[in-house]
Amino acid sequence: MQKARINIASSEISKINQICDYIKGIAEKTGTSISGPIPLPNKKLKLTTRKSPCGNGKASFDNYEMRIHKRLIELGVDERALKLVMRVPIPEGVQIAIEIIE
Repeated sequence: MQKARINIASSEISKINQICDYIKGIAEKTGTSISGPIPLPNKKLKLTTRKSPCGNGKASFDNYEMRIHKRLIELGVDERALKLVMRVPIPEGVQIAIEIIE
């Protein structure tokens, strides 16, 4: 049986949860099988910068971190369900990849 694997990634967890709830609702309406959302490991992007602009003075640093949250959803292939998933409103800053697997 074919399945659609949906990968969702964003730095804001609330946007990911909103899309996951929307996709769950589509699966319930159409009656297709769904597994997930499965949380995948977060990716941490770290940046260290020096506080003083000129380089003189005390050697103090600022540390910044951005976390990329990821979710995986597997959805049974149903033409009607996939059309509805394609029309999901995607907020800015969210990446979605849909892949059909055997």
